[in-house]
Amino acid sequence: MLRRRLNRLLGGDERRVDSRTIYVGHRSCSATEAFIPPKFCDNRIVSSKYTVWNFLPKNLFEQFRRIANFYFLIIFLVQVIVDTPTSPVTSGLPLFFVITVTAIKQGYEDWLRHKADNEVNKYLVTVLEDGGRIQKESEKIKVGDVVEVEEDETFPCDLILLQSSRDDDTCFVTTASLDGESNHKTHYTVPDTEKDLESLNATIECEQPQPDLYKFVGRMHIYKNDQEPTVRSLGPENLLLKGATLKNTQKICGVAVYTGMETKMALNYQGKSQKRSAVEKSINAFLLVYLCILVSKALVCTTLKYVWQSKPGQDEPWYNEKTQREKETNLYLKMFTDFLSFMVLFNFIIPVSMYVTVEMQKFLGSFFITWDKDFFDPEIKEGALVNTSDLNEELGQVEYVFTDKTGTLTQNNMEFIECCIDGFQYKYRDASSELDGFCVTDGPVSKLQQKAGREKEELFLRALCLCHTVQVKESAEQGQGQRDGLIDEVDGLGVDGEVVHPLQEQRGFIASSPDEVALVKGAMRYGFTFLGLESKTMKILNRNNDVEMYELLHVLNFDPVRRRMSVIVRSKSGDTLLFCKGADSSIFPRVRREEVERIRMHVERNATEGYRTLCVAYKILSAEEYAQADAGLREARLALQDREEKLMTVYNQVETGMSLIGATAVEDRLQEEAAETMEALQGAGMKVWVLTGDKMETAKSTCYACRLFQRNTELLELTVRTLEDGGRRREERLHDLLLEYHKKAVQDAPPVKAGVTRSWSSAGQDYGFIIDGATLSMVLNSSSESNSNRYKNLFLQICQNCTSVLCCRMAPLQKAQIVKMVKNSKGSPITLSIGDGANDVSMILEAHVGIGIKGKEGRQAVRNSDYAIPKLKHLKKLLLAHGHLYYVRIAHLVQYFFYKNLCFILPQFLYQFFCGYSQQPLYDAAYLTMYNICFTSMPILAYSLLEQHICMEVLLDNATLYREIAKNAMLRWGPFLYWTLLGVFHGLLFFFGVRFLFSNPALQDNGQVFGNWSYGTIVFTVLVFTVTLKLALDTRHWTWINHFVIWGSLAFYVFFSFFWGGIIWPFLRQQRLYFVFANMLSSVSAWLVIILLILLSLLPEILLVVFRKPRGPHARQKPVQSSAGGRQSPRSSARPLLMRTFSDESNTVI
Repeated sequence: MLRRRLNRLLGGDERRVDSRTIYVGHRSCSATEAFIPPKFCDNRIVSSKYTVWNFLPKNLFEQFRRIANFYFLIIFLVQVIVDTPTSPVTSGLPLFFVITVTAIKQGYEDWLRHKADNEVNKYLVTVLEDGGRIQKESEKIKVGDVVEVEEDETFPCDLILLQSSRDDDTCFVTTASLDGESNHKTHYTVPDTEKDLESLNATIECEQPQPDLYKFVGRMHIYKNDQEPTVRSLGPENLLLKGATLKNTQKICGVAVYTGMETKMALNYQGKSQKRSAVEKSINAFLLVYLCILVSKALVCTTLKYVWQSKPGQDEPWYNEKTQREKETNLYLKMFTDFLSFMVLFNFIIPVSMYVTVEMQKFLGSFFITWDKDFFDPEIKEGALVNTSDLNEELGQVEYVFTDKTGTLTQNNMEFIECCIDGFQYKYRDASSELDGFCVTDGPVSKLQQKAGREKEELFLRALCLCHTVQVKESAEQGQGQRDGLIDEVDGLGVDGEVVHPLQEQRGFIASSPDEVALVKGAMRYGFTFLGLESKTMKILNRNNDVEMYELLHVLNFDPVRRRMSVIVRSKSGDTLLFCKGADSSIFPRVRREEVERIRMHVERNATEGYRTLCVAYKILSAEEYAQADAGLREARLALQDREEKLMTVYNQVETGMSLIGATAVEDRLQEEAAETMEALQGAGMKVWVLTGDKMETAKSTCYACRLFQRNTELLELTVRTLEDGGRRREERLHDLLLEYHKKAVQDAPPVKAGVTRSWSSAGQDYGFIIDGATLSMVLNSSSESNSNRYKNLFLQICQNCTSVLCCRMAPLQKAQIVKMVKNSKGSPITLSIGDGANDVSMILEAHVGIGIKGKEGRQAVRNSDYAIPKLKHLKKLLLAHGHLYYVRIAHLVQYFFYKNLCFILPQFLYQFFCGYSQQPLYDAAYLTMYNICFTSMPILAYSLLEQHICMEVLLDNATLYREIAKNAMLRWGPFLYWTLLGVFHGLLFFFGVRFLFSNPALQDNGQVFGNWSYGTIVFTVLVFTVTLKLALDTRHWTWINHFVIWGSLAFYVFFSFFWGGIIWPFLRQQRLYFVFANMLSSVSAWLVIILLILLSLLPEILLVVFRKPRGPHARQKPVQSSAGGRQSPRSSARPLLMRTFSDESNTVI
């Protein structure tokens, strides 16, 4: 980052202006002027966070921003500066361990990033320089260098295409690593450039770097022998992006325009916004409670110390007289240092090692998703991917699911179903006897008067063959290996056993959208075949096997705002034609009204059946109209400022007064198990919202097919159509409809208890809500601020009381706005967004959990997601099984950590009442240091990785179990209080149980008296065994790892105690535990008390396990379902889960 800023500071003023000038090949345009090359950044890519020099300070700074680490650093410094009862090692060593483990993990991750950067930066590329080709490392490429790239190589920087080995001056690229689209895209060379690039004298004027992959504005000035320079416009079709791969083209040459961190790929590389899980927020809240307990303990002990010392003879007994220095010390200063000493003594109540355990649990736990074989998809030969391990437990807390439709609920695998020409329906059937492959469903084929007429049919099919950006890939140009893949992509094009023209054999279509391929294939079925584009000439094979040729004059590209695309072509006869295809909402206003009615009915029927529909229109342009359009388009394309807006104006002028020819219906089939998945999510208490750019009717039928809307669901519609029904102003009608729906869905609805969705409740009507993009804009951006907030609240309340919500005609930004609105609503519900395309990225980034699907629309969604899965059906297991278990595991880990530290430090606090508040430690320094690091850390880590309190099959079969843990149920104040009271009970029992034993301290046969270190060691032994066995009782899913770490930790404690006390250590000034442990175990009374106290501590747990009637998995499911059906609060059924007495699930474990 610093390097980039320095580059900008030192690299001249190029950042201050709106455009940059690039000299192709670093050649000056004028022989008389001195050439001073402008300074731009180099081509080095830096994705790493640290360097060798800044790693230590930067990493330490980041780690000490965490409150627990900073707190322990302060405690450590207090121990070093002030004379405290415990050694600085006791807090310094755990802190050092935590900091070191985290630094190693982060350092390793950054080393991998450095390694990846070096692979890219040291890659050798060919640069044309001084008439020859030289090899350069990629990082040494400068803006203005002419670079040569060969087939299947990736572009080292952003290049303007100057020369291609293809005859038609085009090249094909795939941008899978940028936006994930694996389809081939066509790029064009700049017209009028020299064939010999050495003699090319040109400058490029273009916009400054910006991250939009699909936008580029520039112009090229070509200088020739003192003539006026030729100016050519540059757009995204001329720009080859770094990271894209050259395909089906032997080699190209291009000039570097953006390099290094200024390439579009680098500008799109953004670190994920830090998403914090609800568990982390709960940890911080609990930490504050324990901090208050710590401070209050220290205050109580400090106060009681001075109360006790105020009595005569207590402050300075005859055996412990004060030194002169102690007598002269300021009283308040001494009180403050005493307070700090008590803080140090009790500081272990704050579990610093919990953070590193949680990090390790999240990091290692995420591998279980990656390793899950059920997530492996044989079609793409990939499994699930985890980009962010910090959110594993959030998968078990999802309340709202926002899903895209195309490619997520549906397969994005388009198949041409039927078309409508001039109001007549044409449906293709597998029957070779049919005339021209047409079938008129309204009557027999022979009745030609029912057909639209040959002229209209051929015009419609020509429109399908010409109005697209599809490229044809000839078999001669492809290798055998590639051919198979491409023919598969277009189903081989030998349609349903028809006799195919020889030219069509082994032909593949290359398109950026599966819709376009489906329409071209549809035209083929009816006898019109697109043969390809050569040198701006489009060729069509018609029904009579004649080749028709059209000169392609202009392509008016598709964009999501216009929702249509057009081409302007010139036929052999000299007619200039405009063909346009697009959504009905964008085509109908631009054609004659009488034509609309004939086709609207078919479009709406097709949409209701769930098909994707497009309308097709055409217009014959007069010479004057074309000249005006051509001039306008050329002028707009040369503009550097506001090029998009100027082009849009010209497009809108040209695309008016068209004639509607017909419409197409393309089917996008549902994803595998889409309906079952949606039903399971709703059963788990989640609200599902579908956010799509598709039209309402199509999306609605998909929702019915996915069972999001049932047949008895009453649909509340808030769309432009319903707003116009009342005949009043839209805003008034919006207000009335919102109030009406609010009364119906919210006020008149029976109350539903938390966690139970309406579809599962016996009483009350189910409601579904439908809204479109235009109406949503009115709701979110009303003319007055007060109205906007009111509308937003009404809208939210209606939606929250509906089983499902469908938002259609959504722009990508609106998808994110909806997610943000729900995320910030009352109760801050946990949201999840799932999508497969670049248009879903904004909502994936906005939600608490973002999931990408490895679909056909590319990998941009996957790259920006927290988790990626191959198919929608995998979402069910990800949430209901993995999410449920992750949440239960980490919630137990957090509660257990606080519990075991309270058990640990409470006896230390109670001990102060019996030692004159002298800050005497109860435990040895070695025990204080190793309690959290060694003796009790591994069992809870193993538990938090492997525990399955209910086996995965039961969780998947019974979605309602997910509700038991909803709304952070296991980390609420109730369970926290239970664990805290359990810790207090155990702490009191340990201390006073051992004190009862010590009522006669002569515990050995020879009458030898046990001392205070024996007392502390017995308490510590009971503590370690109790907290470890408590975890063993909570474990429902035993593996060899659990056995190894639980019994191994206890064995290690015993071994360490013998070892630590059995040797005289030369580096210790006093050896408090010398033979204390061995001596303690020689007493039968000590053995008896240890066993008795462990049993007494765990007795409540054991009794619950023994006396609770065990139930099998089927019995387990019934009460949960009945509690949901009877609308009982899920908290009651979750109670055993919260207290971790899972005896009733013990039979469900595999």
